[in-house]
Amino acid sequence: MRKTEISDAWYGSNGPDNDVVLSSRVRLARNLANFPFPQGFKNSDGDRVQSLVFDAFHKIDENETYQSLLISELDSLGQKILSERGVIEPDSILQTSSGLILRGDGRVSCTVNCYDHIRLSSFVTGLDLSNAKKLVKEIDDKLQKHLQIAGSVEFGYLTSAIKDAGSGMKISLLVHLPAISYGGMLDRVLKEIMSEGFSVIGYYGSGMTLGSSLGAFYKISTEVSFSEDEEIQLEKINNLGKKIIDFERKVRLEIADNKPTFVRDLVYKAIAMVKYSRFIDSRDGIDLISKIKFGLDLGLLTGIETNVLFSLLYRVQNAHLSYVIRSSDLSYEKDVNTEELKIERLRSLILQETLNTMQITA
Repeated sequence: MRKTEISDAWYGSNGPDNDVVLSSRVRLARNLANFPFPQGFKNSDGDRVQSLVFDAFHKIDENETYQSLLISELDSLGQKILSERGVIEPDSILQTSSGLILRGDGRVSCTVNCYDHIRLSSFVTGLDLSNAKKLVKEIDDKLQKHLQIAGSVEFGYLTSAIKDAGSGMKISLLVHLPAISYGGMLDRVLKEIMSEGFSVIGYYGSGMTLGSSLGAFYKISTEVSFSEDEEIQLEKINNLGKKIIDFERKVRLEIADNKPTFVRDLVYKAIAMVKYSRFIDSRDGIDLISKIKFGLDLGLLTGIETNVLFSLLYRVQNAHLSYVIRSSDLSYEKDVNTEELKIERLRSLILQETLNTMQITA
């Protein structure tokens, strides 16, 4: 397939309710009939599956907007970049035949021979599950015209994990919950989410307090796809997303009224750290973006958009910065002489440049 450049990555656009729900993802797991799952491959099984899937993508409309590659042939940096962008799972078990098909803007991706023969994903900004599903289903329908997919009347689509059987669908939301976190209501909200049958994890790892997530970013996902059809799954997590949005906004207003000095101190310190720091590590970068976004949502800041801050979450990741350093001729101060220091220096420069237009309103 011929690579076509698409200028804007998917996370650079605005989406509905993206002050709280930063992005929505819909993933479909599919396997080819008459082949074992990847864990049971023998001889040339993996290569044959990969060839069939790549060929099917080549036959669909607009195939020139996709590029295909072998994940196993990427170096560790390339694999880390894909992991940072949510395209491959951090703990993926890669086969020599593991592959990836990626649309130019990253909005649609397909992993091949990673857990399942096919894991087709779509990414959109905001709470926009109908659009996310439409994107991924259109590709799924086109692929199934050229591939024989494993399934049964009793179990639906057959997958390597029993919990993914049935519709084969998994849905996730990336949410930002600083008000709920600072308001002391996090434990209650997370327990309620899990009681409704969803999983919730800290997206960037643990925060400073027990049970919290770095930057108050959380990933909420459906657990099981076997017992319910696609529309019911979508409706349930969409309703949950709306409840979380309403509650986060409500608590945000209460904090702004009851703790105005606290929130200003939080936001202004973050701005000062970005402005004057020369080195910013990965954890601080995520935390600072979170606090500045909180200030924007509270109306304390202007001159920057939510989608720009969301893009920063990808742009300041270690592997992305390492790639920029290796592929450019940027110069650094003489004492910035290791890759780790260059990464932290570049992170500070990117944050300063991006936030340069931002202004304090109150």
